[in-house]
Amino acid sequence: MASLPFSATSFHSTFICFNYKARNPNLFFLKKGSSFTFSRRKFIIKSVASDQRQDLKEEGQITEEASLDTFVPDSASVASSIKYHSEFTPSFAPDHFELPKAFKATAESVRDSLIINWNATYAYYEKINVKQAYYLSMEYLQGRALLNAIGNLELTGAYAEALKKLGHNLEDVAREEPDAALGNGGLGRLASCFLDSLATLNYPAWGYGLRYKYGLFKQYITKDGQEEVAENWLEMGNPWEIVRNDVSYPVKFYGEVISGPEGIKEWVGGEDITAVAYDVPIPGYKTKTTINLRLWSTKVAPEKFDLSAFNAGDHAKAYSAMNNAEKICYILYPGDESLEGKTLRLKQQYTLCSASLQDIIARYERRSGEFLNWEIFPEKVAVQMNDTHPTLCIPELIRILIDVKGLSWEQAWNITQRTVAYTNHTVLPEALEKWSLELMEKLLPRHVEIIKMIDEELVQTIIDEYGTEDLDLLQEKLKQMRILDNIELPESVVEMIAKPEKSLVEAIESTEEDDVSDEETEPTAEEDELEEEEIEEENEVPPIIEPDPKLPKLVRMANLCVAGGYAVNGVAEIHSEIVKNEVFNDFYEMWPEKFQNKTNGVTPRRWIRFCNPDLSKIITKWTGSEDWVVNTEKLLTLRKFSDNEDLQSEWREAKRRNKVKVASFLREKTGYIVNPDAMFDVQVKRIHEYKRQLLNIMGIVYRYKKMKGMSHEERKASFAPRVCIFGGKAFATYVQAKRIVKFITDVGATVNHDPEIGDLLKVVFVPDYNVSVAEMLIPGSELSQHISTAGMEASGTSNMKFAMNGCILIGTLDGANVEIRQEVGEDNFFLFGAEAHEIAGLRKERAEGKFVPDPRFEEVKSYVRSGVFGPYNYEELMGSLEGNEGYGRADYFLVGKDFPSYIECQDKVDEAYRDQKRWTKMSILNTAGSYKFSSDRTIHEYARDIWRIDPVVLP
Repeated sequence: MASLPFSATSFHSTFICFNYKARNPNLFFLKKGSSFTFSRRKFIIKSVASDQRQDLKEEGQITEEASLDTFVPDSASVASSIKYHSEFTPSFAPDHFELPKAFKATAESVRDSLIINWNATYAYYEKINVKQAYYLSMEYLQGRALLNAIGNLELTGAYAEALKKLGHNLEDVAREEPDAALGNGGLGRLASCFLDSLATLNYPAWGYGLRYKYGLFKQYITKDGQEEVAENWLEMGNPWEIVRNDVSYPVKFYGEVISGPEGIKEWVGGEDITAVAYDVPIPGYKTKTTINLRLWSTKVAPEKFDLSAFNAGDHAKAYSAMNNAEKICYILYPGDESLEGKTLRLKQQYTLCSASLQDIIARYERRSGEFLNWEIFPEKVAVQMNDTHPTLCIPELIRILIDVKGLSWEQAWNITQRTVAYTNHTVLPEALEKWSLELMEKLLPRHVEIIKMIDEELVQTIIDEYGTEDLDLLQEKLKQMRILDNIELPESVVEMIAKPEKSLVEAIESTEEDDVSDEETEPTAEEDELEEEEIEEENEVPPIIEPDPKLPKLVRMANLCVAGGYAVNGVAEIHSEIVKNEVFNDFYEMWPEKFQNKTNGVTPRRWIRFCNPDLSKIITKWTGSEDWVVNTEKLLTLRKFSDNEDLQSEWREAKRRNKVKVASFLREKTGYIVNPDAMFDVQVKRIHEYKRQLLNIMGIVYRYKKMKGMSHEERKASFAPRVCIFGGKAFATYVQAKRIVKFITDVGATVNHDPEIGDLLKVVFVPDYNVSVAEMLIPGSELSQHISTAGMEASGTSNMKFAMNGCILIGTLDGANVEIRQEVGEDNFFLFGAEAHEIAGLRKERAEGKFVPDPRFEEVKSYVRSGVFGPYNYEELMGSLEGNEGYGRADYFLVGKDFPSYIECQDKVDEAYRDQKRWTKMSILNTAGSYKFSSDRTIHEYARDIWRIDPVVLP
């Protein structure tokens, strides 16, 4: 390359054009080698990739046609790209190449490759106008992206070597990346696993979410328990996102609906904001396919800034419109105890739905060109609602089709019912969203009109199904199935049900005609009155459900999902049965064809291949190839080697290396020193009463109390050493969950400093649990607790991750535990507790005062109350486990009922762990049995049974 004078603009344009012209899935990288003048400084730049390509061409190893599509960058070209970004995409001072700067430059380098693949993917999808699935979720719990991206691109070795040349280790650089604060629990992690599988399997799909500035919260553990502060994940910028300032859509709140000519409705006035797109490329594993996660951020037009108010000193008024818009995307799940909090949550949900659907429709129109046909919209678009948060997709799609595109109600309703599908994630009544009709009428007046029309359609369908002869049955169905709760029936329906066969006058005249032959006997006045009463009773207007003025008027979002969509799926076999037989039984009886099961899954790339390289190498060795990473059925090969001593020895060594890493991590994060030769017993998940972290810690207290009553020799003989690890966030306003966190940390503070107990028992709460913490803990875990009250966990995905990594589960027959136990074998799963079909009866017995608590459970409660774990008053926590009825009482989640079974099962765990040959075999069989729980399998089923889309492999 000749030495030439370049301006900053011309150099950057030349660099970008040079790379895009190449159309290479792995970017051309520039390296020092040729000189040019730039801002009075001298640089030496050389295209290493270009030279290597030329050398290969001269040697005849590549042809002109193959060009750069087959070029794989080596460590030298990777290093050049990293150095380029450290200088020309600066986020840090230029004088040092420290770890934060190294991470940012490395991520920018990887993103270049992703953008080229991303552009190629969607250019091809646009060209062939493929049917596409759109996944809408309020959460995406992504975790760190660097190692996952370079792993999927098969560039881990090149980047590791390049960074070594630049003075850093890849692992150290990767640790500089903050977890994306876009999710909290399993709902969001499932969405992220799905995106990985969609890209890996070459399915045309796209994710939509919100770009939260502060996430849920960062969790600190102090002497007072959990404390929350705002996440700072965007403080140094997000190198993976690409802001699309040219992709934005208007979103409206409040205002009023006016009727125009020919009944056309127009939503006017109110508060207007703008949703702006931020794209995050999602690469597939060993494929060019790179799909997209489009996140929406909110703002207002600059003219909304009130300059006059600002200059007058009224700064709050000046910023009011901007603040109202921007705060929509501040926090994931803002507290909804106040009206303001509820309003903000509803604004979030509508922003996601409105911006996403406007974008989906714009893409459909662009792809259709002059052949636009709304009737085939469902043949090109599938919209999946991840739980009830995106329910407003249904009225919003109808609104756009009617008010903006000019379709009739019948057309819009038919199209919507063939486009939208719903995944249910809960059987908990409080989690089935219900919104105040009053709030929704103020915030989204046009949508309430549409929801009322959908409700009327649903009511008519119910009447058509069940008739009006059995009014008690009909009213019960309407009560359970209507979208509008505690709201009068539509007038048309009331008239249909209430209209008697004959009017009272007609009935009297008819009766008089029947009695004309009995003229000799004149009826008395009393007989006349009695006869009229009988006639009135026969023709009495049937009872109609009247709203209760003392109760709120609500919109039931889950019912709207079922009525407005064409498919409803649960996320585990037992959960789907509960959905059909209990949660939505009335709907299932009317529309059985709508209901499906799609057991959740997790991506084997992130959750074993990348986070557990030691175990991955062993699996590859004993299965004969790396095919298991995309075809997890290959894991079944391990079953025939489960007794092999060589495999068992390698397996134990890998597990111990991971445990050493966990021990080091725990010391760094908590200060506690743990023995890596003890059993690592882990429960990490959102803190909630139904997940029963309380049962776990009560069992630990029982174990500790027993130890305290023994001699040193008796303890060693009776108990296998354990490190009990907890992690998870309690929602900021969930007082009882926060009490549980405080209790766990208090028990740990006592137990861990007890010299009599030593390494026999440790209790550690890991603060700020997230994906990156999970990737550290799960490979080193040996026992994992999934102990929810049976019938209350929809599925769970962490149980799948633990099993995949050779961790043995203790749990109830709940969620995916049922299927995991079937696959890994009953002897390789520690089962305890009441079953789902027993729960209602057990609660009824408790209410009737028939429950007799186990003496050991009462002993533990007394021990806690004695103050042995510090001065904090645990009366409210222990009191929730007592009594027979009442809110916050009566042990609704059956901790006391399952406690005896739980501690007896833990004795079996100790016994099994002492036999390391048996334990290792169980571990191997858990990994082998986890083959079914890959998200690849789940996505294949969604694609085939719900979305009806086919893989599209880029040419």
